[in-house]
Amino acid sequence: MSWSVGQVSGFAGVTVRTLHHYDRCGLLSPSERSPAGYRRYSGSDLARLQQILFYRELGFPLDEIATILADPQANALDHLRARREALSEQITRLQKLVDVAERAIEVQRTGVELTPEERFEVFGDVVFDLSYATDAHLKWGEGEGHQQALARAASHSKEDWRRLMAEAAAWRHQLLAAFAEGAAPDGERVLELAEEHRRHIGRWFTPCPPEMHRRIAEDYEADARAFALVVPPADQRPGLACYLRTAIEANARRLTGGSATGVGVTGVGLTGADATGRGTGRGAPNCGATSGGATSCTATGHGEDVR
Repeated sequence: MSWSVGQVSGFAGVTVRTLHHYDRCGLLSPSERSPAGYRRYSGSDLARLQQILFYRELGFPLDEIATILADPQANALDHLRARREALSEQITRLQKLVDVAERAIEVQRTGVELTPEERFEVFGDVVFDLSYATDAHLKWGEGEGHQQALARAASHSKEDWRRLMAEAAAWRHQLLAAFAEGAAPDGERVLELAEEHRRHIGRWFTPCPPEMHRRIAEDYEADARAFALVVPPADQRPGLACYLRTAIEANARRLTGGSATGVGVTGVGLTGADATGRGTGRGAPNCGATSGGATSCTATGHGEDVR
């Protein structure tokens, strides 16, 4: 007994186009043809189709399915084990994304409410990059520093954010001036700016030991979105991210006698943005964080990286 492509499409729940594609790529070629040249599928063809659909449901690509079916006894178990591991990792990641969404919902319920005018007054043209927020939460969401930074950011009033952003702007102005004037990044003037950056994190978000601060600095060169939290793209200059990182690392060595080592942390800083993308109000950014991400001024990771 055999079945037409239309019949197989109907009871297997796949489109005729899909069956034609399987035929063209050699994954499932029907055993028979009608006198008029139409495809006819046998019982063994349907059994193979069931296997194909099983592996497709697990997310296997067609070329890997073909490899498995070519020698199922030799290949299936290893492929299934590898796929199980990949699916487990995906489930973990998706659960963390659920946590991000729940956190965002919580913020919308409990955060400080800001009108559009107030947001502009406090944060200017800052727009936080949600992709950076999500990545940060996935990477550092379970860290104590990350959790503490989020809790403190949520507790800030609108007046707190005004003060925080004014402090950030003043610090950024001094950094840009030092850079423009050619001040050495490991000289006393810039080291004091690096130290003020570290203290700012502790004042507004979470304790920031030198080790944490150094890891934050590394993120500035590694991720343009992190540096954009420190200096908005419009204010950036070539080499500025490296300059700031050098200063922060030199300050860490000064404070620890050269023993500071990078550690993964949630970062916060001279800014109003946080790595969860939440805000003290609708759309208002909070404390900046990923593997570091302390900031002087918030900005999105949008825009050209001119470092």
